[in-house]
Amino acid sequence: MAETLTSFFGGHMKKALSLSKVPGEINESNVFQEGHPGILAVLDDMVETLLLPGSGLDGLEHLEELMEKAEAGKSCLLLPEHYSNMDLSIISLIARKAGGRGGDIAKAIVALSGVKLNEDNPGVAAYAGAYSRIVIYPSRQMPEGDSEKDKAELLRAAAINRAAMKAVNEKKAAGKLILIFPAGTRYRPWDPQTKKGVREIDSYIRSFDYMCFIAINGQLLHLQEKDMLDDIVEKDLVRVTAGPVISCSEFRRQIKAEIDDDEKDEDQKRVVADVIMAILEEMHVEAEAKRQKLIGAK
Repeated sequence: MAETLTSFFGGHMKKALSLSKVPGEINESNVFQEGHPGILAVLDDMVETLLLPGSGLDGLEHLEELMEKAEAGKSCLLLPEHYSNMDLSIISLIARKAGGRGGDIAKAIVALSGVKLNEDNPGVAAYAGAYSRIVIYPSRQMPEGDSEKDKAELLRAAAINRAAMKAVNEKKAAGKLILIFPAGTRYRPWDPQTKKGVREIDSYIRSFDYMCFIAINGQLLHLQEKDMLDDIVEKDLVRVTAGPVISCSEFRRQIKAEIDDDEKDEDQKRVVADVIMAILEEMHVEAEAKRQKLIGAK
């Protein structure tokens, strides 16, 4: 019988909940949340339990180069694939286990996350509290009605996002690596739209100097069409692949050069998002072929 996150890691959840200081409601005063080392140890143990031998990181040298640029005052982005709520946990632990400057890289990561991770479920929020994060209010979750409640929520969302952008600017200037999932949500096999990049990612790239793409092959947590804590856990061989350091301005310049002058900014945003997801997919396919060889060698 398949094990869920709750059934397999019930003890870990209790520990994380007992340590959690994550606010249950987000406002402009608490958008930045420092990772909790005690909860990080809980998440590390969960990931270690599920990772099979052969798991690891390819492209550490690229992340080390990006880290050097961040320390030299450049603003730097990490753009990973997004398959489950364990993706950040996997990247963090595997980077620290990779040697070299992996520990510094993991410590420097500040992830952008949506308000739902804080507000929808205390268990999910407790797990998320392991990592340093800046909470945003995603545009796709904005209310669309005209009720007073909807108007109040839109004002709250605007205040959260203003504070979040201020926090992003502060952290990127402090040598942190800002991690953003360009798809904006986890990939759901039953909904192909979830593997499309969000237009907003172009605005982030425009305001950063350098970036690295990250492919994640192998999956420890499989989404279900219900509560996040009901996702199915599975042991797997996982490979994280970091691509070369890319100049954000050059990346956008090349894309803009291929777009007709009469196309609107929104078209460029869509193209940039599509190109990012195409690059990640290409990296994923290439890395999967290598991963399958490792699996076959066992």
